[in-house]
Order: sequence, then C-alpha cells, then structure tokens
Amino acid sequence: MSKNKKLVLVLLVIAALIAIIPFFARRGAAFGGSDDAGSQVVEEISPDYEPWATPVLENAIGGELPGEIENLLFCVQTGIGVGVIAFFVGRFYERKKLGKANEEL
Repeated sequence: MSKNKKLVLVLLVIAALIAIIPFFARRGAAFGGSDDAGSQVVEEISPDYEPWATPVLENAIGGELPGEIENLLFCVQTGIGVGVIAFFVGRFYERKKLGKANEEL
C-alpha cells in the first residue's frame, strides 16, 4: 500500500470517528445551535439586556423568517460554498494533469 493510500485511509477513519463518537459520548444530550446557547448565557448574565441590532431580513419583512426559508437560505449558502470549493479542486486537478501531459511530450 502506498504512502498516499495509507494517509487517505487514516484520514477517512478519523473523519468517521469524528462523526460517530458524539452520538455515543453523551446519552440524552440535545443538539442545539450556538445562537440558542449564546442567548441563554446572555440571559443568565444580564436578564435585562436589549440587543442593539436586529437582522436585516426581519426588518424588511416585518417579522421573523419562517424555518423553511432559513433552511433554504442555509442550503443555498452551502451549495455556493461547495461549488466554489469544487471549482478550485477541479482546476488544481486539471492543472496537475496538464502538467504531467506536458512533461511526457
């Protein structure tokens, strides 16, 4: 087995462990967002705290965004990020492939 294959295998095992271990680490733990945890801490520290800014979209539509719209915006943001990463990975791959082809000539 080559050095690169060993490295890839080790990294895959580590990634799998990172994904699986949290399910068994704390029984009965609830998954929550960092926004919720942060606002709970602020509420404990200063119960009369008033935020000095509000989300732009909430001001524009006159209320809180529905959960489906929030999920949609999150998915669009994720898709754009994946597209950018895939574009650059593809460019680097093709550059490497063309470099090897030019060396053979």
